[in-house]
Amino acid sequence: MNAKECIRGRRSIRHYKDTPVPHEVLEEIIADAAYAPSWKNTQISRYVVVEGREAIDKLAAEYAPFNAKTVSTAPMLIVQTFIKNRSGYERDGSFTTDRGEGWQMYDAGIAAQTLCLSAHDHGLGTVIMGIFHRRELEKYLNIPEDQEIAALIALGYPDEEPKAPRRKDVETLLSYAD
Repeated sequence: MNAKECIRGRRSIRHYKDTPVPHEVLEEIIADAAYAPSWKNTQISRYVVVEGREAIDKLAAEYAPFNAKTVSTAPMLIVQTFIKNRSGYERDGSFTTDRGEGWQMYDAGIAAQTLCLSAHDHGLGTVIMGIFHRRELEKYLNIPEDQEIAALIALGYPDEEPKAPRRKDVETLLSYAD
């Protein structure tokens, strides 16, 4: 699959087959995600994997009820975290740009999409979710204090083939500065 096919073919998957994802495949995907660009090469994204029906169902019910239906069909859930106070910061702790701490989420987003594109290339489906009880989930998973959860990413073999939603045309998306 070439890059264009991967980008245009990837979909958010909400229904998965009950087939485990081999750890070797997951490790290849994470190795690919490490190549995502980041602020001054800080590489702040980290990943915690939750597997097993009981563990995933508990997490879905207690910490991600809005997405429980999606999470409960995935054989694997990736909890993406990021190391705080690095991306967008100078060594003295001051912000480099007027974005403040916002650049951390930008870098996490780039890494999440890189992970999802690699998963798609490996025949897997993903969906990135942002609605969950973050602080409670961080406590439950013992996320270190220097990290914060950015997203939950369901991962598994797709049990659906959703069509691409309509996209805005280039004329709407693109403008040239005078």
